[in-house]
Amino acid sequence: MKEELQIIVCLKQVPDPEGPPSAFVVDSGVKRVIPRGIPPVISPFDENALEAALRIKDAHKSRITVISLGAGVALPVLRKALAAGADDLIVLQDESFAPEQMDSYSTACSLAAAIKKVGQYDLVFTGRQAADWNAGQVGLGIAEILGIPAISLARKVTLENEGVRVERVLPDGYEVVRAQMPVLITVSNEVGDLRYPKIRDLMEARQKPVT
Repeated sequence: MKEELQIIVCLKQVPDPEGPPSAFVVDSGVKRVIPRGIPPVISPFDENALEAALRIKDAHKSRITVISLGAGVALPVLRKALAAGADDLIVLQDESFAPEQMDSYSTACSLAAAIKKVGQYDLVFTGRQAADWNAGQVGLGIAEILGIPAISLARKVTLENEGVRVERVLPDGYEVVRAQMPVLITVSNEVGDLRYPKIRDLMEARQKPVT
């Protein structure tokens, strides 16, 4: 096992899924649902992915880099990842990343390009799907573009020799899948909620640099 693992977690900012239904308006012109007055949050499935990465870090020396993409990213929302235990935060922000201009393929291409620019990585984590569109395609698309194996719907991830052991969710239970690193893993909600950062960690996260 390497002395220090390099872990990348992809997080998406979404309108709070707990927002009231009355706050969502259907725009017939652009044919999409537009939230009104709902604060942004990290997609819950992506929080599950970050928690899976942090548990690896608890057990083995690791460095976690978080990458997020969007047109109007709220940094205070994403700094929660730093407060929870991530080491670095990279934000890809441009008007061309607006939701109406991006699909799963273009999102996967952009994130894969950022991961390549980061350089070395052993594990890449994403949520099983985003809480807004629920397509579940971006994570596996990133793996295909990077040319690395992918394991979907993980409920538990542990290190084993030079690879990982993943318990993968099935309709009637789970199966055990093993892979050598580097590998991409999409994480399901069965992993558990993201740990709650301490007040001190939240305050310190405000001072950490963002790339």
